[in-house]
Amino acid sequence: MTLLDSTKPLGISVKKTEDFSEWYLQAIIKTELVDYGPVKGFIVLRPYGYKIWNILSDSLNKRLIAMGHENGFLPLLIPENILAKEKQHF
Repeated sequence: MTLLDSTKPLGISVKKTEDFSEWYLQAIIKTELVDYGPVKGFIVLRPYGYKIWNILSDSLNKRLIAMGHENGFLPLLIPENILAKEKQHF
């Protein structure tokens, strides 16, 4: 295998102005900030992605706490029966 594998596209295949969601996904995957997780719909933060997350999170937390807000934590997974109660929002 060569360093430049011709079967893998090197750049981002969509313009940010045309499909921001797909552009962003390609950008964070190709820069190896995240990777797909073992469960469909989940991503895993890789070391640099996690470092960026911590920097942003710490900065935002300091600002929110300074304004008098309190932190909270929501579950990562929500059971379908509970989610169904809020179906008009989804």
